[in-house]
Amino acid sequence: MTLKEEFQTRNFSIYAQWLGILSMILCVALGIANIFTIHPLKIIFCALALASALFILFIEVPFLLRICPTSGKFDAFVRKITTNYLRAAAYGIMSAIQFISLTVTTSTLIVLAVFLMLTALCYLLAAIRGQAFIGSKTLGGAGVAQMII
Repeated sequence: MTLKEEFQTRNFSIYAQWLGILSMILCVALGIANIFTIHPLKIIFCALALASALFILFIEVPFLLRICPTSGKFDAFVRKITTNYLRAAAYGIMSAIQFISLTVTTSTLIVLAVFLMLTALCYLLAAIRGQAFIGSKTLGGAGVAQMII
């Protein structure tokens, strides 16, 4: 299945997975761009954005759990996040953390918060519509994801 055919399935979990990858890229870019500040609380939220990027990477590209040396507890935790509801909750929590950062000071982290929220909403829509999680084959889904879980 090509990427175009994946998007034509109208499965919101595919849309959410790609939004998650975009969110991960934004986490790294905006986390690094905003970390060079004199505001100590903003530095903490930037560090949380960078940690979120790593977490998203392992959630969305499950093949990496096989090849990257991580702890057993972390692997078990990430493997539990398999349903659309749990993925929506995880992204919702990461989005809430970044929205809380706006109470400290306004910054470009709002873009990150919005994209994380959109990802959470796509996973939630997939769960509400009863759509099963379908991993993108481009990101190591289908056969590779089933082998890991």
